[in-house]
This record gives sequence, C-alpha cells and structure tokens, in this order.
Amino acid sequence: MFAEKPPGVTQPSTYAALRNSKTLIIKSDEYDVFGDGTVIIKSAPGHTPGRQVLYLKLAKTGSVVLSGDLYHYSEERTLNRVPTFEFKQEQTRASRVAIDAFLKKTGAQLWIQHDFRANTKLRKAPDYYE
Repeated sequence: MFAEKPPGVTQPSTYAALRNSKTLIIKSDEYDVFGDGTVIIKSAPGHTPGRQVLYLKLAKTGSVVLSGDLYHYSEERTLNRVPTFEFKQEQTRASRVAIDAFLKKTGAQLWIQHDFRANTKLRKAPDYYE
C-alpha cells in the first residue's frame, strides 16, 4: 500500500493520510469491531492476501455481508467459478466455503458489490439502510 513505487493504477494520494494513522493489525479470522456482534470483519483471503468481508447486523434491515472482491458476480456462486486473476484460487475457494457457512449460521444476506444488476437495486445516498 505504501510501497516506494506503487503498483499499477494505484493512486496513493487518495489514501496518503492513512500512512500515519492509528493501525490495528487483525490477527484472527474474525474481529468484532464494537464487541457487540453488530460489525464484524471476517478474513476471506484469496483475491488478495489480506482480503476481508464485512458483516453488519442492522436493526431494521437485518444481517448483511458485504462481499467486496470475494465474489464479482452472483454467477460465480451458482457456477462455482473463480476468476483466473485471483492471488490464490484455492484460498478463494476455501474463503467462499467459510463465508457461505457463516451466511447460513447468521441468516445474513450477501451483497456482491461488483454485481452491477444487484447493485442497481440497492439504496444509494442520501437514502440508507437501518
């Protein structure tokens, strides 16, 4: 992230203020942000080495998992396909199995941010989810 020569299309100026900010290194597969189960960061490596998903327990909407890059399209779930450009494809597969089990355990919805069709149905600012 803060390499001397940033990779690819990275734009360090968009996150330069983070360089000296307080940092918490998460060493477990799951981190309960507030200690009450409402916001949980879950490890999901594969697409990138430190890849994570975010679980939110919303009062009115219910439980939601934001997939980030774990899935790009819903068809990847139904067809069990992993993109060729993943950092480690087998790690992605293992992360998907673990997150699917978490979804079943919590009854959470999975929101796939890269899924254009699904994303068009989500509320956008100034609207919000409770």
